[in-house]
Amino acid sequence: MATSLLRVPPPQELLRPLAVPERLLLGPGPSNVPSRIQAAGGRQLLGHMHPEVLQVMDEIKAGIQYAFQTQNRLTLAISGSGHCAMEAALLNLLEHGDAVLVAINGIWGQRAADIARRLGANVYELLKPPGTYFTPQDIEQGLVQYKPLVLFITHGESSTGVLQPLEGLGELCHRHGCLLLVDAVASLGGAPIFMDQQEIDVLYSGSQKVLNSPPGSAPISFSERAREKLLRRKTKPPSFYLDMGWLANYWGCDEGPRRYHHTAPINSFFSLREGLAMLAELGLESSWERHRANCTQLCQGLLDLGLELFVKEEKVRLPTITTLRVPEGYNWKDITAFLMDNHGMEIAGGLGPTAGKVLRIGLMGCNSTSGNVDRVLGALRDALSHCHRSRL
Repeated sequence: MATSLLRVPPPQELLRPLAVPERLLLGPGPSNVPSRIQAAGGRQLLGHMHPEVLQVMDEIKAGIQYAFQTQNRLTLAISGSGHCAMEAALLNLLEHGDAVLVAINGIWGQRAADIARRLGANVYELLKPPGTYFTPQDIEQGLVQYKPLVLFITHGESSTGVLQPLEGLGELCHRHGCLLLVDAVASLGGAPIFMDQQEIDVLYSGSQKVLNSPPGSAPISFSERAREKLLRRKTKPPSFYLDMGWLANYWGCDEGPRRYHHTAPINSFFSLREGLAMLAELGLESSWERHRANCTQLCQGLLDLGLELFVKEEKVRLPTITTLRVPEGYNWKDITAFLMDNHGMEIAGGLGPTAGKVLRIGLMGCNSTSGNVDRVLGALRDALSHCHRSRL
């Protein structure tokens, strides 16, 4: 009789089996997930306070410390995507009225500035055109002019394909009484980064790029300088879920016994652990070299096809995500749709300031191979010969 009270029937689409196509993901992320990481994520659940899960979390911490090249005690994985780590970094560091300088040369600086404004910070912007990068002179000028407590900068700007040089920026910030916050979502594992040596105060990344894990967990680390800033806060962080004090305790980063904070995404942690393990087995330097070599091969192949690279200076091209200008006369949507429909392959259009202007090709982790370079070049050649080209 109870069913007679129902006014919404079972959705027919949920009564059919789940169907997920096989695609080669050569966009800006997520990347394909290797079978080993899939298997780890498919293991049976355990409780989020079980000792075996806490041991996995400890192994994740060690893997992040290796990937970041840091010995920071306050190192963990946020239960959320790279965006969530960006928010966690900003809302734990900043209080209402704090001055933050955001280096903007793509969408991620724009997003960071938006979040900081929502937190009530005094946000100052340092602007560069998409496809370009910031010099130490640019940064120092901003530090002198605005006297910020925090500088935000993107190491791997996935919307533009720029790899931001970081050498000397940490020392420069500290000389001016400022903390350095770096977004490495698109670059971690694919380009050299040395958190301790480069004096980076807060560094975060994501699971779904070079680490080849499903999105949903995000490595993050705080230096002792940054941790002291957290301890000196006059107000509590505005988010309980992302409160680094609580998270530090749950992850065993402080002296107290580990206490329940939230029900963590256990299977995401299993996957992240395996992604970090695969990076450790390959070795950071080998991973950096593989991404560099395959990016170089891709860039040369694109030039051979008569295409124009968006980032002019080779030294600042992001090895994980290559941007090229949309060929004159073509609609970028036609090209990406052709590759998806005819080659089962994803590449992406631009994002934010590059929307409609570029195509983005990602070679990350297990997807960064010479064979995939050949495949995407062949698919592009096919698309350019078949897609409608405007006479304008």
